[in-house]
Amino acid sequence: MKVVRDLDLERYMGRWYEIACFPSRFQPKNGANTRATYTLDPAGGAVKVLNETWTDGRRGYIEGTAYRADPASDEAKLKVKFYVPPFLPVFPVVGDYWVLHIDDAYQYALVGQPSRNYIWILCRQPQMDEGVYNELVERAKEEGYDVSKLRKTAHPDPPPETQDAPKDGGMWWIKSLFGK
Repeated sequence: MKVVRDLDLERYMGRWYEIACFPSRFQPKNGANTRATYTLDPAGGAVKVLNETWTDGRRGYIEGTAYRADPASDEAKLKVKFYVPPFLPVFPVVGDYWVLHIDDAYQYALVGQPSRNYIWILCRQPQMDEGVYNELVERAKEEGYDVSKLRKTAHPDPPPETQDAPKDGGMWWIKSLFGK
């Protein structure tokens, strides 16, 4: 699988909106305004990760860290680690986060992992040009992803820029265990 080389982590930091993804157990089925915020930790090169989604006006979120899978490699192969459940984080869950494509301006990205069970199309804005979207879908298809499973993420109302939104207390995570 071809991945980006020489990813500029500093440029990659900031807010990314999920435009589309494969449905997964760890995200609510009816989540909207899903976004990720990445912050470089100056104390060691790790990346702080904040994933957020809104369901029925309530904010669900999980925090984690990302780091280079092989610090000696120039490939954009990262590992992400979250502790679950989010309301009592005790069990570590580690996954692959491979940047498969990023544009020169760092405005949109295609992120996947080697099993091809998960993929995300990300953009710096909540909406993406349809031509760019189709280009990223085609790239995913070329990498062996079954793009018929892609689900677009709704962004009907911009969520608050701050974290001061009603929280769901981790209920989204419990519901996800039951496929809700």
